[in-house]
Amino acid sequence: MKIDILTLFPEMFAPLEHSIVGKAQTKGLLEINYHNFRENAEKARHVDDEPYGGGQGMLLRAQPIFDTFDKIAAKKPRVILLDPAGQQFNQSYAEDLAQEGELIFICGHYEGYDERIKTLVTDEISLGDFILTGGELAAMTIIDATVRLIPEVIGKEASHQDDSFSSGLLEYPQYTRPYEYRGMKVPDVLLSGHHENIRLWRLEQSLRKTWERRPDLLEHYQFTQEEKQLLEKIKSEGSS
Repeated sequence: MKIDILTLFPEMFAPLEHSIVGKAQTKGLLEINYHNFRENAEKARHVDDEPYGGGQGMLLRAQPIFDTFDKIAAKKPRVILLDPAGQQFNQSYAEDLAQEGELIFICGHYEGYDERIKTLVTDEISLGDFILTGGELAAMTIIDATVRLIPEVIGKEASHQDDSFSSGLLEYPQYTRPYEYRGMKVPDVLLSGHHENIRLWRLEQSLRKTWERRPDLLEHYQFTQEEKQLLEKIKSEGSS
């Protein structure tokens, strides 16, 4: 996958040189290029200006971003604009982006964008109902969530398929050595060696955590008969 990032602050992306995303670049599975669109700004390198009609703050001008975009977008890639008014990002969105061969991220700053910039964009994405200083942190979050889903980036595909949200449910609790720590013990079923009992325990724990913490995820979840029975058991225990 190739990713191009239009930003005023390329240095903010240093964390992408480490961990999973950094290893993906080392393996040749990922290429990330940073483009400071201030370098293409006319008018003494000014990238922002006052909004027509008045108002608070400054807007990013169209010219620097268009000129930068023209230099890098030979094809018609997926172009992502980070915007609090965009579609909310989730695991399903990450899985969709991971199928792409090329992505371009436009990271804003200041009060907002000249609306004409959005004619370049295929996706407007938000992380949630809150405001960040700029689009850089949001872009890094989306890139991390997306890149780890690219085949061969993570050693075992099952490693991310078991993650929270990948199955539609929150992930079950996990434990490692020692068996007991400060009076807290690992559930005995996990030491039993009985694979079916372990599978059922994990499924029940995932359902329980999802029902208690994110019941909204269950509204459109496609239950198996086994899952329906387990959820009814969980609900009856909760009401007893």
